[in-house]
Amino acid sequence: MLGWSAGAQEKGASAPQFVTVPLILDHNRVIIEASVLLSDGTGKRVHAWVDNGNPDLYISKRLATSMSCHGQICSGAPPVEMTIGGMTIPLGGRVPGSGIKEAKVPLTSDGATSIVPGMDAEINIPSTVLRHYDVLVDFPEHKFSIGAPGTIHFRGPSGKVQINIENGLIQVPSQIEKKKYTFTLDLGASISFLSENLFDKFAAANPDWPHMTGAVGPVNMWGADEETKWRVMRIDRLQYGPLFLTDVAVVALPTNGVAFLERPTGESAAGILGASALLNYRVGLDFSHSIVYFEFGRMFSFPDFDVIGLTLRPEDDGRFTILAVAEFEGKPSVPSGADGVQAGDHLVAVDNIPVSGSTLGQVWAMIGGTPGQERKLTIERGGRQFVVMAKVQHFLGELPDENKGKTEK
Repeated sequence: MLGWSAGAQEKGASAPQFVTVPLILDHNRVIIEASVLLSDGTGKRVHAWVDNGNPDLYISKRLATSMSCHGQICSGAPPVEMTIGGMTIPLGGRVPGSGIKEAKVPLTSDGATSIVPGMDAEINIPSTVLRHYDVLVDFPEHKFSIGAPGTIHFRGPSGKVQINIENGLIQVPSQIEKKKYTFTLDLGASISFLSENLFDKFAAANPDWPHMTGAVGPVNMWGADEETKWRVMRIDRLQYGPLFLTDVAVVALPTNGVAFLERPTGESAAGILGASALLNYRVGLDFSHSIVYFEFGRMFSFPDFDVIGLTLRPEDDGRFTILAVAEFEGKPSVPSGADGVQAGDHLVAVDNIPVSGSTLGQVWAMIGGTPGQERKLTIERGGRQFVVMAKVQHFLGELPDENKGKTEK
């Protein structure tokens, strides 16, 4: 039984005031089906990424009716409107004060139908659009609801938040070890982040908190080179608004990343809380009243870090390049070297299932499992294919007893 409801639609109304549609959870990212009306009058059926942590509108090359380019980012006229489950969402400056005068179009060699390699989405729904509506992301039931203000009756613990009136970005009062901080809420992020200064402070004070270096599972967000050096740690307890979250995995966010985070919000922030920490909840965004609701939906521990220890980069042509092999208990977690996996190799298949053209989330689902399980990896190097057997490892788990109380060096 769902713990929320939406206001009843009046009979005979020409268009719904709210809708609920299925969502696909891909690498912790919320993807829904929608239709867009382009500025040239044509319509397209697309996958849309619900991206409340980003104020900018992105569209694929296929949706761009006009473009002007500067470097690797082009811009063009945004779509006129988007339709979700029969409900029309105006875009292209038709939302008063939305500020969306242009859409960004990432340049890729063969990415005409995606806004980023490894992701099946041709458009995102940014915070500048979402802030005009009631929004509910039901992670347990895989449902997404959007409606006019006041049409969704939220339930569950709630808390007042700070919402930037210009772009809709949300900051939530939080606490770690009884000290107050502010975190940005970003349901479009697959993992959470903590400023590097705070990360170092908590890591030094709590050497028993699980930690590692390298991007596996949800930490492997996009396949950027720097992900191979990302430091990851589990925070024992984080109070986030009305919630008390435990074992929250966070990545150390460099100082320049914090500055980037603060620019659009205009406020100081300790980090970002991403979707990985909230997969058991129905998250309601009441923008008009600056309130966020968190209704508990299920008790389940997501094995996001029970995976093969590879860091991957999805390429424009649908292939997956191996950037690095993560260490486990001080040793490479996957056979490496001349007879194993090397940086620059390509992952071709997992258990004889080809990965080319899959999303990054789909590939991570293929190389996840129960710790100790073996996966058959088909690897390509220099035009030659060979097989490597690798075991699923339990990354970011409890440290061995002999390491507890010692600071990581």
